[in-house]
Amino acid sequence: MPETSRRRLLFGTAAVSAGALLTACTSNEPAKQEPASNSGPAASGDKPGKAVTIGFAGPQADHGWLNAINEQAKSRAKTYSDVTLDITEGSNDIAAQIGQVETLINKKVDVLVILPADGKALTQVGLKAMRAGIPVINLDRIFSNPQAFRAYIGGDNYGMGVSAGNYIGELLKDKKDAKVVELAGIDGLELTQQRSKGFDDALKNYPNIKKVARQAADFTVESGQAKMAQLLQAQRSFDALWNHDDDQGVGALRAIQQAGRDDFLMVGGAGAKAAMDAIKADNSVLKATVLYPPTMAASAIDLARTLGQSKGISGLAELEIPAQVTLYSAVVDKDNVDQYLPTGFR
Repeated sequence: MPETSRRRLLFGTAAVSAGALLTACTSNEPAKQEPASNSGPAASGDKPGKAVTIGFAGPQADHGWLNAINEQAKSRAKTYSDVTLDITEGSNDIAAQIGQVETLINKKVDVLVILPADGKALTQVGLKAMRAGIPVINLDRIFSNPQAFRAYIGGDNYGMGVSAGNYIGELLKDKKDAKVVELAGIDGLELTQQRSKGFDDALKNYPNIKKVARQAADFTVESGQAKMAQLLQAQRSFDALWNHDDDQGVGALRAIQQAGRDDFLMVGGAGAKAAMDAIKADNSVLKATVLYPPTMAASAIDLARTLGQSKGISGLAELEIPAQVTLYSAVVDKDNVDQYLPTGFR
């Protein structure tokens, strides 16, 4: 999962593939602000250009979000007749992923897109690529040295927490002594700490709301169920739950249903299709999810192609692509779920 910082350029909207913004690089047509499907077409008016070979290296797809990252990259590349995608198998073994990146460097691909299993650990191989003249698009988990990438694109973990806190806060702002609980992710990860901090900071705007409990899970269905069961046993009454991750949210919902609880509302995180389906059905406590859009991988392909063809971005005065792009963490609820359903990952 990602390790990102709040201190980056806020660019684009959640679950909107930057294809509409990033691919129409030579077109004068206005960009379309529409959520992209998993295999959305290239932007209208964009014409084939110089052939570009993009190397893509990501971690093992052992989570719904990570699998969606790979699928987004592959499907986006297929929309371009001038793009060849050389994608690695993916590995959570740091040495193995470094080896995969080095193989792509030796193949002399035009641009590299890397979602590192560990940003700090893969920084040196990012630097190696850049020094070999191969520009790197660093996807989501950021390298420790900015010289290791030409451009960064990723989500906003702090912003996820802020969006969740403000959404819950607005729903409970008129309730006296409101109580909320939090089902976090892996506590040892910076992303989890950022999501919790954003949530806590947002709740400061609502003095009537108190967070009364927090449990950390492991981004899995099993851990979500076990930790949610513990929360329910310890907290007999509360008004809202924020769950950091929709995969572990599947387990959390099982625990909630088994306990026969329906006296609170739940907000999820990431944007899984199953969560959006449940939100649309409106037959459970799950009422919203905060996006951490895997469409960023499609946008990374757009950026890599644009960079390989020495273009800028339509709609910006700059001759070069931005150095950093951070996606917005939008909230999906019953009012806008149909708009975002095409972006939901399985």
